[in-house]
Amino acid sequence: MQIHFDEGAVDKIKPHLDPDKKLLLTFEDGVGPYSQHAMIHMQVQFSLNVVKASDPATDYDTKIDSNLGPILIKGYSQEDLNANMNVHFNKTLNTLILSGDGGDIDTNMGFIDFTEANGVRNNPAR
Repeated sequence: MQIHFDEGAVDKIKPHLDPDKKLLLTFEDGVGPYSQHAMIHMQVQFSLNVVKASDPATDYDTKIDSNLGPILIKGYSQEDLNANMNVHFNKTLNTLILSGDGGDIDTNMGFIDFTEANGVRNNPAR
């Protein structure tokens, strides 16, 4: 399993990364400290999260490769993902689109930097 981020997505995400942080692809099912409660969603929804490397991520037990480095996911969320995925930045809407071999997975994927004080409030997908 792998994810490729296009140039626009890399430009949006990379400034938030450094060796003391890690990336999580969160299935929004209410499980874990970085996930919203599943009852507010009517469709499959994901968010890309930046957390400190020292922050707990015990629910994220599977690693996938990307051109931004390893990304941790909840293993069971693989059921809603594809072997080959892409993240495209929609410049007009300032949103991220997660797609795979089977088409779009989440056309408004959230991006939350939990290392910033206003990370959740500044998320255009929420």
